[in-house]
Amino acid sequence: MPEPDQRLFFLLQRAAHRLRVAADRRCLAAAGITTAQLGALFAVGAGGSTQRELAEQLGQRESAVTAMVTRLVEAGLVAKQPHPREHRAVVLRLTAAGEEALARAAPAIEEFNARLLAILGDDGFRDTAEGVGKLARSEW
Repeated sequence: MPEPDQRLFFLLQRAAHRLRVAADRRCLAAAGITTAQLGALFAVGAGGSTQRELAEQLGQRESAVTAMVTRLVEAGLVAKQPHPREHRAVVLRLTAAGEEALARAAPAIEEFNARLLAILGDDGFRDTAEGVGKLARSEW
C-alpha cells in the first residue's frame, strides 16, 4: 500500500477549492448566495454585528469585507443601522430576505455535511472537524 500523500497544505488547498465550488453551486441553486455570503449572513446573525466584528468572525480584514457587505446590502439581505454608541459605526442586521436566504440554504448545507460524513465516516468527520478547527484557531 503506498504512503499517504504528505503534502498537507497542498491537499487542504485542493480540498478547500473543490468543496467551495461544490458548496457554492448548491447554495446558489438553493438560495441565490455563495458560501462566502452565507458565512457572512451566519456571522451577522439575528443579533447583528459591526463590520469590524464581521471581519473578525470571518478572519478577514475589515477592508476585505466592505465589498461583500455592499453586495449583501444591495441584494437586500443585510441592512445597515446606526450604531447606538459609536457615531462612525453601523450595525449590520439581517433583513427578512436575509433570514429567508439562510433558511433556504440550510437544507443544502445539511445535505453537503451529510455527504462529507458519508465520505469520511463518523470518526474521520469528527477528527477532520477537530483538526481543521485547530488550524483555523491557531496563531501563525
